[in-house]
Amino acid sequence: MKWEVSPEEAISDLLELLDLEEIDVNIYRGTNEKRRPGRLFGGQVAAQALAAAGQTVEETPAHSLHGYFLRPGDPAVPVVYTVDRIRDGRSFTTRRVVAQQHGKAIFNMAASFHQAESGYFHQQEMPAVPPPEDLLTRTDWAEKLADRIPPEFREWAGRRGPIETRHLEPPTFLNPDPQPGPSSVWLKAVRRLPDDPMLHQCILTYASDMSLLDAIVKPHGRQAKLGPLMTASLDHAVWFHKAARIDDWLLYHHDSPAAFGARGLARGTLYTESGELVASTCQEALMRPTGSPEDRAE
Repeated sequence: MKWEVSPEEAISDLLELLDLEEIDVNIYRGTNEKRRPGRLFGGQVAAQALAAAGQTVEETPAHSLHGYFLRPGDPAVPVVYTVDRIRDGRSFTTRRVVAQQHGKAIFNMAASFHQAESGYFHQQEMPAVPPPEDLLTRTDWAEKLADRIPPEFREWAGRRGPIETRHLEPPTFLNPDPQPGPSSVWLKAVRRLPDDPMLHQCILTYASDMSLLDAIVKPHGRQAKLGPLMTASLDHAVWFHKAARIDDWLLYHHDSPAAFGARGLARGTLYTESGELVASTCQEALMRPTGSPEDRAE
């Protein structure tokens, strides 16, 4: 498997994912990522579902989406997206999207679109963090922690994909030890993108699922007392507060307020370099320990 690709090829592949084929009225088909191991990446499915919904809306930006991951996605089979035009109002437009493979739903999403209006303003301040230029790349972290990564994952761990990231601390797949407190990562597309607001919202949705689950795992570590963790996103929500370009640096700050009963909750906020809060996210994820019943009883 070839993990390393040029930035141009990585962006081209991502744009191809979001260029859905219309196969009937309100029905679209999407291809899958070529270079990712295991099941389909949830961010891909959510981004494609938003792209499908956006195909049925006239030049109105999304303001929120709420999705549920129902079954693992099969990377060998295209995903079919069916859009239900729930409501077309003067200010708000609502869509429901069901993603299917093998005749079964794998993802269900509600998306809402809002015509621009004026109103009051306030926002939570951006955390004080170093600029992205002062931080290690994903490849740098993978090289620095190579002895802690299973050999079969070392090349993938350091791969350069369509989204460039600069973590303040290593992600949990590179450092399995417990790490207290919130986390932050700078991210952006590796190349300039077309001036299409819906495209930027779809790619922001894709990127928003890349590190959010880490906030839930981080306090415990991937090799915790109760055994290695089996993790999977259960749902994912994004609120788009302002228009933002995903090909400029965005700070993604996240924390986890609670975990209980093999489930955990993560929250995220995305800021421009100038400190504007442009989007918020929330995700619940399965975080099931695989240790023995005796370990769990302790």
